[in-house]
Amino acid sequence: MNDGMPPQMGQSLLFLTDEQLRKGIEAMFFAYRGFTADPDRILAQKSYGRAHHRAIHFIHRSPGTTVNNLLSILGVTKQSLNRVLRSLIEDGLVASTVGQRDKRERHLHLTEAGAELERALSDAQRDRMRAAYRAAGPAAVAGFRQVLEAMMDEETRHHYEAMKDRPE
Repeated sequence: MNDGMPPQMGQSLLFLTDEQLRKGIEAMFFAYRGFTADPDRILAQKSYGRAHHRAIHFIHRSPGTTVNNLLSILGVTKQSLNRVLRSLIEDGLVASTVGQRDKRERHLHLTEAGAELERALSDAQRDRMRAAYRAAGPAAVAGFRQVLEAMMDEETRHHYEAMKDRPE
């Protein structure tokens, strides 16, 4: 039976060998390296790292998000996030405002400069994703997304589901 997969993939996906799983794990490592390479170069010019990128991404996706919500999404320590936010705020990329209902809350927004950096970082990743998706085809894209979603733990999936239908 040919289900559109190359002959070497003819074995049932329900019974993957350790070798097939190892190849998938290694592919994820190398793909991630490629996926982050372009943004890493942009971030390095500002002496930022991937934690800065993730914070910028999720502040962009959820303008006005609270520090506590960002902590939950990123799964990092308060100390780690505060270090990242402090530099982004000092550099004029993120604005922090006190909550109107709860004065203890800080709400985060990208400034114009922050939005510009986010656009540059996302454009680089979108270009790479677009090229890979085009090369792989629609069925592979859908399958890839299913695999990624199946790998998420429940808390991560909760955050992903809350964001995935949100417009850009």
